[in-house]
Amino acid sequence: MRRHTAATAEPTHPRRGSYTAAESDADRRQAGLAHPLTGLLRGEDFHNLHWQKRLELSLDCFICQRTRRTTSSQHGQEHALCSAHEEHPEHPTAARVAAFDVTDGRERAVLRAVVDYWWAPFHDTKRDHAATALSLTPRVRLHLGYYCPQARQSGTFSVQTNIIRPVRDTCGHCDDPLATSKDAPAIRHLA
Repeated sequence: MRRHTAATAEPTHPRRGSYTAAESDADRRQAGLAHPLTGLLRGEDFHNLHWQKRLELSLDCFICQRTRRTTSSQHGQEHALCSAHEEHPEHPTAARVAAFDVTDGRERAVLRAVVDYWWAPFHDTKRDHAATALSLTPRVRLHLGYYCPQARQSGTFSVQTNIIRPVRDTCGHCDDPLATSKDAPAIRHLA
């Protein structure tokens, strides 16, 4: 069984540099994400399936004062990007992937990640919702890559919370099965 773990340095505010408790009115929070995939190909049909170090998570953004915003994060970046809409274009937001851990076994691969984010109370006037520390219906999208040995080309796919399970993903080049997602990615508030 292989295990890969990565963590990053202390977070920074996307506009002001390093965070300290005195510099921010927002509270630091953490969300834990976990997702196993099963039915992985091995042997001659091995497609080198791997988790990519980027993810999307729905969070309430106190910077643009909107709830349920899709934030895109890349492990190693100091901030995430909040999704765009008519009034506020895509902008840096106070979130980042703090830890990214992959455990590869014979029949399954498990991704665990921790997202640090900052939250402050506000009211989304467009949706008439009060912000919550973790969105009421949090969604996550996790990205994977692979290499097809028959076509000698790479490909990507993603798994996310808001689809019907089980989901079997196949190679976009040879149609071999790559992995099965039996359950939605788990999201939980850590701190």
